[in-house]
Amino acid sequence: MRRVRLLVVDDSATMRSALRAMMRHDPLIEVVGEACDAIEARRLIKELDPDVVTLDIEMPGMNGLDFLDKIMALRPMPVVIVSSLTERGAAATIRALGAGAFECFPKPTSAAAIRDDDTLARLVRTAASCPNRAIRNRSPRPDSRGTSNGCGIDVVAIGASTGGVEALLEVIGGFAIDCPPTVVVQHMPGTFTKSFADRLNRFCPPNVVEARSGTFLKRGNVYLAPGGAQHLEVLGANTPRIRLYEAEKVSGHRPSVDVMFRSVAKLGVTSVGILLTGMGCDGAAGLLEMRQSGARTIGQDQATSVVYGMPQSAFTLGAVGRQLPLQRIAAAAMELAA
Repeated sequence: MRRVRLLVVDDSATMRSALRAMMRHDPLIEVVGEACDAIEARRLIKELDPDVVTLDIEMPGMNGLDFLDKIMALRPMPVVIVSSLTERGAAATIRALGAGAFECFPKPTSAAAIRDDDTLARLVRTAASCPNRAIRNRSPRPDSRGTSNGCGIDVVAIGASTGGVEALLEVIGGFAIDCPPTVVVQHMPGTFTKSFADRLNRFCPPNVVEARSGTFLKRGNVYLAPGGAQHLEVLGANTPRIRLYEAEKVSGHRPSVDVMFRSVAKLGVTSVGILLTGMGCDGAAGLLEMRQSGARTIGQDQATSVVYGMPQSAFTLGAVGRQLPLQRIAAAAMELAA
C-alpha cells in the first residue's frame, strides 16, 4: 500500500516538529515537507504533490483561511485544520470546515498528547482516501422561511461526525423556520461547538443554540450538544427536555450519538432519526432502537458522504428506513413533520 504523502503547514517550528513526531509512528504516512507560511506551502504543493495538507489558521502574511480558499479554488485537495482551542481559533476553524476543509484537530498541548494520540494520523489517512467536497457559497439565513404546516413529529435527532459541518449546514439549512425541536450530536472538540452553533444559526432558518441541561425542547429550535465531557439525552415524553451528564465514552465518543438516539427511542413520541457522514459506527445501534420503537429513520447515502462509516454501519444493521443523498434529507424530514 502506498504511503500517504503529508505536507505540514504551521508557522511554529516547534509545532511542525511535534506534528512530524505524531506521524512518525504511523508506517502508512510519510511527512514529505514542512512549510512556515502560505508562500512556502504553495511552492511545496507544486513541487511535492502531497496527498494531504495539515494547515494552521493563524500564519504570517496570508492567513490559513485565505490560503484554504486558494487551495479549494485552484487545486482542491484534502486539508486537515490543526488549530489552537481558543474562542477566536474555534470560530476560524468552523469557517475553514465550512469552506471545504476535511476535518479539524486541536493542537497538541503536551509531550504525552503528542506521543499517545493517533487521532490525527487516522484523520490524515481517512482524508487521503476521500475526495474533497467544498461547501457551496451560502447567504445568511433569511428572516423567514417556509413553515412545516403541521406538527406530525415531536422530536428530530441528528448524528454526524467527519464531514458533518457541511452536511449539517445542508440539512438544517433546509429545515422550516418552525421545524420540530431538533437535537444534534456532532463529534467535535468542546471549544468548537459554540462557534459551530453560531454559524448554523446565521445560515439556517431555525434558531440554533448550543444545548444546555434542563432546557425544554421548543419548535423552531435546534440544540447542538456541547463537545467534550458530557453526553446528551432527551427526557420526558410530555415535556421533553435536555439532560447533559458526565460519563464514560460510549461507542468511542462523548457525546455519543448512540446515547442521544437511545434516549429519544425511549420517549414514546413520534420522532425522526437522521445519521449523517462520519467515521466509525457511533449512532448505528441507537438508530436501530429508534426504528424498532416506531421512529422514522434516514441515513445519508455513500455517494454524498465524506466518510461512509456511521451511515453504512446503520444500514447494515437494518436501522435505516430511507437512505438518501444529502441534498434530499431535509425535504424528507420536513415532509414527515408536515
